[in-house]
Amino acid sequence: MTVPRILIVGGGFAGMETARKLERLLKPAEATIRLVTPYDHQLYLPLLPHVAAGILTPQSVAVSLRRLLRRTVIIPGGAVGVDPAAKAVVVRKINGETTVEHYDYLVLTPGSVTRQFNIPGVDEHAVGMKTLAEAAWVRDHVISQLDLAAASSDPAERETRLRFVVVGGGYAGTETAAYLHHLTNAAVKRYPGLDPELIKWHLIDIAPKLMPELGDRLGARALTILRRRGLDISLGVSVAEATRDTVTFTDGRTLPCHTLIWTAGVAASPLIATLDAETNRGRLVVRPDLTVPGLDGVFALGDAAAVPDLYKGTDAVCPPTAQHAMRQGWAAAKNVAAALRGTPLTDYRHRDMGLVVDLGGLQAVSKPLGVEMTGPPAEFVARGYHLGALRTIPARMRTMTNWTLNALAGYDFVRTGFQAGRPATLADFERTEAYLTPDVITSHTAPKSAD
Repeated sequence: MTVPRILIVGGGFAGMETARKLERLLKPAEATIRLVTPYDHQLYLPLLPHVAAGILTPQSVAVSLRRLLRRTVIIPGGAVGVDPAAKAVVVRKINGETTVEHYDYLVLTPGSVTRQFNIPGVDEHAVGMKTLAEAAWVRDHVISQLDLAAASSDPAERETRLRFVVVGGGYAGTETAAYLHHLTNAAVKRYPGLDPELIKWHLIDIAPKLMPELGDRLGARALTILRRRGLDISLGVSVAEATRDTVTFTDGRTLPCHTLIWTAGVAASPLIATLDAETNRGRLVVRPDLTVPGLDGVFALGDAAAVPDLYKGTDAVCPPTAQHAMRQGWAAAKNVAAALRGTPLTDYRHRDMGLVVDLGGLQAVSKPLGVEMTGPPAEFVARGYHLGALRTIPARMRTMTNWTLNALAGYDFVRTGFQAGRPATLADFERTEAYLTPDVITSHTAPKSAD
């Protein structure tokens, strides 16, 4: 008898937790488990701003999948197409080789990509904050701008290099702007030729409020904290165009700038578009038990799936947050095991535990279980939450050690030379052009005729 094949696409919060839970639920003889992911780690995205600022090392937020998973086979590559009729996934490995993985049960957790809105120049001149490579590149780039400005005698060049724009007033954008502003302010002490007043950080968002999910009071408090530090925050504004050395806002302002960090929302992975299935604002429509209507043996969860939020009711779907992705992974594993054993599936339910936003130093705004907090208590809760969410003890120890070292010794300003001499683009890091059309997918998955 053939052992059922479980294929998981994506090694983020949802995919890793699904694999980990399946290893505990199923005996080796019940099913094989294979995980398709271009990286050999599970990335803890909420702490990427700390990596960009140099407070945390990359290893602190990149938890080894081989430390977490015991018998899951890791396929090093990205899924570029799905053929549900053939029960097959086309995979492009990290060495460029294309292979086909067949499945009996498929768990889709491909995550999301940065939403660009087709604004001229953004794809060429902006960089995101969704991958470890982007965080490392941003750190090198920001420090290089300080180095170049300090070495220049041209006031115009100094102005351009010392102006930084972050687009997106959500958690990622706000924390990125807060931490990198903290970094550059500390760096000025090591650059005696630079005037601190020349360093300008701009945080903009098309929404009328900063982080509206926090509520009016905490959102306003975060806004006040950042403005007091000297950040220029513009709400109700977006980018109209970006060039190599300018950013034009929708309110008509054009700023000289070599740094555009784009965190203005996310869109479901383009992999979802390769399936002939119903979507909700780009996310794959799923039932409350995480199965995909019309696709046999297919489950979907995480950022790429519109999972019904049964606690909120009506047409609400779960937000693309880490806490939902992790718990959906546990639910998906239980339901895959149930489907394999022929027992009833259960619906996914989780009441949101609240939100934490770390603004650097001793400042934060948090809302655990609906309780509004600011200042050091909020910072304690935020960091405690992040430590609890990291999946291994070594990752927690590295993170705590890095936080302590930074608090005692301050920042270092070292460029590693990552992608030295070459501009970065969103496509460089997120590979959004890699996905296949239905015809090309079928050409890979169709049975090969005998000569």
